[in-house]
Amino acid sequence: MQGKEQGERRLGESDNDRVEVRWGIRIPLRDGILLNATLYAPRELTAPMSVIFTLTPYIAQTYHDRGIYFAARGYPFLTVDVRGRGDSEGVFKPNINEGRDGYDVVEWLARQSYCSGQVAMWGGSYAGYDQWATAAQLPPHLATIVPVAAPCFSVDFPIRSNIAMPYWMQWLTLVGGRASHDRIFGSERFWADMFRRSFERGLPFRELDAMLGNPSECFQEWVAHPQQDEYWDRYNPTTDQYARLSMPILTITGIYDGDQLGALTHYRRHIDSLASSERSRHYLIIGPWDHAGTRTPVREFAGLRVGDASLVDLAELHLQWYDWTMRKGPKPTFLRSNVAYYMMVVDEWRYADSLEEVTAGFEALYLQSQTNPTDVFLSGGLGRQPPSSSEPDHYVSDPRDVSLAALECTVDPANRVDQRLAHARSGKHLVYHTAAYQQDLDIAGFFRLTVWLSIDQPDTDFVASIYDVSSTGEVVQLTTDVMRARYRESLRTPKLIESAAPLRYDFETFAFVARRISAGHRLRLVFGPINSIYSQKNYNSGGVVAEESARDARPVTVKLLHDEAHPSALYVPVAGSSPHARR
Repeated sequence: MQGKEQGERRLGESDNDRVEVRWGIRIPLRDGILLNATLYAPRELTAPMSVIFTLTPYIAQTYHDRGIYFAARGYPFLTVDVRGRGDSEGVFKPNINEGRDGYDVVEWLARQSYCSGQVAMWGGSYAGYDQWATAAQLPPHLATIVPVAAPCFSVDFPIRSNIAMPYWMQWLTLVGGRASHDRIFGSERFWADMFRRSFERGLPFRELDAMLGNPSECFQEWVAHPQQDEYWDRYNPTTDQYARLSMPILTITGIYDGDQLGALTHYRRHIDSLASSERSRHYLIIGPWDHAGTRTPVREFAGLRVGDASLVDLAELHLQWYDWTMRKGPKPTFLRSNVAYYMMVVDEWRYADSLEEVTAGFEALYLQSQTNPTDVFLSGGLGRQPPSSSEPDHYVSDPRDVSLAALECTVDPANRVDQRLAHARSGKHLVYHTAAYQQDLDIAGFFRLTVWLSIDQPDTDFVASIYDVSSTGEVVQLTTDVMRARYRESLRTPKLIESAAPLRYDFETFAFVARRISAGHRLRLVFGPINSIYSQKNYNSGGVVAEESARDARPVTVKLLHDEAHPSALYVPVAGSSPHARR
């Protein structure tokens, strides 16, 4: 996509020449706190216009380029420091005040001489979340939101499936105080080494902030709420608030976006709250991007390389969206239907009227084995026929095992093709393969996994990962799901395991996948324990996980059954047709 005004610029004129910057704008809130903002205004603004703003904890100057871009194309744009960050007054409490404060910002902007009364929001990640939080307060002058890579609290951040992450302290260090700590935050090897130190010492998770030399009130508050409950509910819009959102909304996320689960939860909750006749106002794009790529797509990331069609000009798409929803411009041509998703390998965008229509149906593949399948070279199978009878597979997981911590420090956790850890875990997990596919299979949607498990301890954590394996051995991780055994029935009500009898576990929060499995390729399922420097450790004793240490550790034997009475199966989402596909 090209900028719509590109051809109108005078020779030698840059975007900077078209913008006037006003620093230190003070925005008053209802409780007297003043937020700091930087205003990027079109230099030749002759009449009030629709205004866009972003509300960020990452210091207003971070989005300088976006401000220049939108202002040069006719939209006043403000970057606003959230309460307690940058030059804004008050005390920063992550995500707590953004809805109320966002409402006040919207209504203050609507009264400014340069604003026509229509206000929109822009931003991703934290700034995607606070669009939902602000919209839930129903500010009268908020015309549209475009939440990008927006987390949903207790769904994908700061806990996923009620499992915490050491990453909390990396992020809380970034936003601690008023200044930017991006250099410290971005030192991935530093954090890997720190997490390894805690992991190897077997310290309680609750002590992580003190061990890192950065005691955190927020960290301790989050630790005190280890499961979905009313504490986390207050961060997200209620069902009634979703239902009252009648403005046009464009949700953007990526196949490898770490906040995809949150972004799609907001999307689904909003869609599910509306009458069918009202759902057409919400559009969804799922691209071949990681978290950062949902704002600036790149061809190579996470060890992957994607095709030309992946490089959508998302800034231009935002511009077209704002023109359409606030200035009566034409609908963006990219939005051919309400859901757009990218089919990897094919390098093609496909479309559907709803997220459910992306998937035509599911292919059931049943787990089976002849010997205990604890290695990628001695694996079990994934077949279309249910097994009649077989011995259960099994692995033993000892929480005191730290043998792979040093290797894990050298592997990028975001990399989707590096198989060093997978091979190093031989004997410590279970592996299953399909036969080689005889023809191409397009998959699109969400995998599901049902397994029958027997464990001999009150609790433990599981991870299930799915891969595409080529005929020459190249491997790409497609999607992953996790579960803590005590929450197998409900994320709000723990239930420790009190019997070695087999129980059914349903893994239903895999990330969205859209990919062609080429002829000659196989699917691989890897199932095993979570024992990683990047995850809170469960010592399997059944106590309060954040307070447990290596002294509480209990090795667990996990048996996976796949017989006639216990048909463990992987369900593969087969792609539906897409009449509006484009490359």
